[in-house]
Amino acid sequence: MHSEFSSVVAAAARWLLSAYPATGGALSRALAEAQARQAAMVAAALRYPTALDAALLGLLAPGGADRLDRLVGAGGAAEDTGDPGDPGSGWRTWVDEVVVSWAACLLSDPALAASAVSAAAATGHGPSLAGDALRLTAPGAHDRAASALLRHPDLVAPIAGLHRADLAALLAARPLDGFPT
Repeated sequence: MHSEFSSVVAAAARWLLSAYPATGGALSRALAEAQARQAAMVAAALRYPTALDAALLGLLAPGGADRLDRLVGAGGAAEDTGDPGDPGSGWRTWVDEVVVSWAACLLSDPALAASAVSAAAATGHGPSLAGDALRLTAPGAHDRAASALLRHPDLVAPIAGLHRADLAALLAARPLDGFPT
């Protein structure tokens, strides 16, 4: 996975966990974070399938979390002060709306997640993604309990629905030898 993704993956996972927090204690939070990160990693690999796409992401940066916040009725992450000048809210500029939407789709639809992991493995980033995404594609009982809100199709519907059609079209159009750019 390209280092250009690290900021986008971290920001997407953090946004998802602030909007749909884990239920339970520290172990539940860690399990939910692992699932959110795996979903964001697969979504980012699909969104930016080539090394050039990843490099451009590093130069241009994504659009931020404002629209997503409005959709879930949040004024920003709970740990943020709400002040745009607060250095603690800088991560929010690295939130990619499409990556978050696709990650929400993957978390709430196991069949789609399996298809997406397979497709992401065909990109220039991810032959090892299938092994790295087991909490996403085959969550255990503890994983499901920890991420009950994050995986609930009705709760994530406003976010997942934003770009679900684009994800479905991308997965349906995937050629056998890789992705078009």
